[in-house]
Amino acid sequence: MIKVGVLGAKGRMGSTVCSTVESAADLELVAGVDVGDEREELTAADVVVDFTHPAAVMDNLRWCVEHDLAAIVGTSGFDDARLAEVAAWLAVRPAGRALVVPNFSVGAVLMMRFAAMAAPFFESAEVIELHHAGKADAPSGTAGRTATMIASARAAAGAAPMPDATVTAAEGARGTQVDSVHVHSVRLAGLVAHQEVLLGGHGEVLTIRHDSLDRASFMPGVLLAVRGIPGLPPGLTVGLDGLLGLA
Repeated sequence: MIKVGVLGAKGRMGSTVCSTVESAADLELVAGVDVGDEREELTAADVVVDFTHPAAVMDNLRWCVEHDLAAIVGTSGFDDARLAEVAAWLAVRPAGRALVVPNFSVGAVLMMRFAAMAAPFFESAEVIELHHAGKADAPSGTAGRTATMIASARAAAGAAPMPDATVTAAEGARGTQVDSVHVHSVRLAGLVAHQEVLLGGHGEVLTIRHDSLDRASFMPGVLLAVRGIPGLPPGLTVGLDGLLGLA
């Protein structure tokens, strides 16, 4: 029986995680913590899942590392600087483990992998991510991770820089750039989590799209992470790829 604690337990994702854990025969929900609650009850857990807010997640994660709690993070907002900071905390806790997951949807993980596989074969690549209006950060962690994977794949293949003749543009018209890949963010009521990767070449365009229509789509990945984190090497792991056999 794996004992699980949830940070952000009253939020949209956190409450769904709590229900999913309670429904699993091999898991026990021992703590659900939200704003204003004491974190000490999380010390009864083997694994802590964080779905909070980009402004709160680093303090939560540092607390988990200091208390030798395996931490799974679904909160967005992790750039290279934040990941390096987490890795430094873990370096002095030899048994510490943290798993930062840009997207828990298995379909989204495959979408990112397919985009990286295809990127060296096309001249151009851009990412469009679409989320509900309540999302706090832009671009999404998934979009940033996708752009980085695309750029790395193109660099490894020796691909030429992507063509772009834009000389003048209104601020934001070309989105932002992540590792030289343009990323565009849409925030719209009625959406959940969606992403398109557009890859263009001579006379053709390949579109890779993933849609999460319900937060239930993330729960198989959460369960995979909770059950799999004890078997990961100590330190920081990013993404579900290794647990899915894709690393």
